[in-house]
Amino acid sequence: MKKVYGYIRVSTAKQGEGVSLIVQKDAIERYASQYNLTIVKWFEEKETAAKQGRPLFTAMMKLLRQGRASGVIIHKIDRSARNLKDWADLGNLIDQGVEVHFAHESLDLQARGGRLSADIQAVIAADYIRNLRQEAIKGLYGRLKQGIYPFYAPIGYLNSGKGKLKAIDPVQGPLVKKAFELYATKRYTLDTLGSHLYELGLRSTTNTKLSRNGLSVVLSNTFYMGIITVKGQRYDGKHEALISPDLYNKVQSVLIGKTNQKVLKYAFQFKKYISCKTCSYSLTAEIQKGITYYRCHTKGCTTKGVRESMIEATLFRAFSTVRLNPEEYSQIETILSNIEKDWASKLPGLIDGLKLRSALVEKKIDRITECYIEEGLSKEEYEERKLKLLEERKANEAAERELLENQANDLKRVEKFFELSKSLTESYKTGNAEKRRELLEAVTSNLLVEGKNIMIPMRSPFIELAFRTNFTISALDRDTLRKEYSSINYTESTLLSASNNRLSIDALKKLVYLILEIFTEERQIDPPE
Repeated sequence: MKKVYGYIRVSTAKQGEGVSLIVQKDAIERYASQYNLTIVKWFEEKETAAKQGRPLFTAMMKLLRQGRASGVIIHKIDRSARNLKDWADLGNLIDQGVEVHFAHESLDLQARGGRLSADIQAVIAADYIRNLRQEAIKGLYGRLKQGIYPFYAPIGYLNSGKGKLKAIDPVQGPLVKKAFELYATKRYTLDTLGSHLYELGLRSTTNTKLSRNGLSVVLSNTFYMGIITVKGQRYDGKHEALISPDLYNKVQSVLIGKTNQKVLKYAFQFKKYISCKTCSYSLTAEIQKGITYYRCHTKGCTTKGVRESMIEATLFRAFSTVRLNPEEYSQIETILSNIEKDWASKLPGLIDGLKLRSALVEKKIDRITECYIEEGLSKEEYEERKLKLLEERKANEAAERELLENQANDLKRVEKFFELSKSLTESYKTGNAEKRRELLEAVTSNLLVEGKNIMIPMRSPFIELAFRTNFTISALDRDTLRKEYSSINYTESTLLSASNNRLSIDALKKLVYLILEIFTEERQIDPPE
């Protein structure tokens, strides 16, 4: 009895679990019994025949060339080859005297007619799979144009079924959003962020920690801001976005190095956060006799050094300027309560404005598409402009969602801001090094020293609160006022001019609306606890 191999192939794992393998194997065994052949080894492959280089098929072909068996039995021609490269390899084996049998077709491959019939069937099978591939691609692009992602959901989303939008994973989704927010702070590398997210519960599809490369892929994926990117082409995804285009672009700036990313260790509280105003270099922290100094080492510079305790004392004086008296806080609470009641009446007009902006973006997309079709734009220019317009539309949609779902959010931020302003000094003193740094970065920008004078540039809206009299009474615009008061030396006279004048009810209303406007415009992250 001649020794032969049995070759079985299914296209999917699902077929392998079903009856397809059993049916093929049964037909091959009956054929072997009928023609007195002994099957010495089975090759069971779960790969599409359209794909060249199937590992088990390749291994079997190698053994046949070595003469380890006299031939092979395959269920049908389309089980052996739907690509002509593999069929040509089988033809070469037949020419070398290797017996190739097909259990489903009674063909004499040594005869011209049988070989021709087999060749025709192989060509038809190759054409079938080619057409099948084209139809599948057409279906995929149809889904993409509908805004539906037809592939497996990325981390943070769930598959909702064929032809349906991906849904945000209630567990992993918020963690992916957290990954973008944390990386945008520039306090993490990909390695440290991956470890931190693993501790929080973020897992890869294999339930392991995201690798450095895997995390980079996540942070670069436009899908999370609602834009689908496939082979360089952009599509307007209809799924719910996890992040805003603004946050996505901040992260890209950090990833590609446009924004300096330095993970800070707070052995010295003001390390890399205090500079010499004269020469613009960061002051170097050092300890002498148990006292921390920050010194400028530029030759000839008038700024020599300043004690950390002096910096903190000046910082606390700056913090004190934002404090209101109890009566003013009570009046502000009443003002915020009244604003909340009026909010609903303004909401429809704000939403209409956003819808109008989205409609204008849609027209712009139509115009550049027409220009691309008429060859007025290259594919690269078209995709670049389209991406910017899609980002703009997603930003409008995100703003609309914020208005609808979180209409009281900005008021809560303002309330939290005023609560924080009551106890900046106490919060700083009781916090650990990391909390102190967070508070410092939320309230101030880089501190400055000139000679022995320490200047505290305050961020908005703390600067508006510190110099509330000037900001509510002066006719100057906010940008001019911010520049004028952004970097000052907090002397006793400055403190008096900054915060000792009690504001009237009208001035307090103006102050509250001013700060509310700042939070609404900038959509700032909540002030630290």
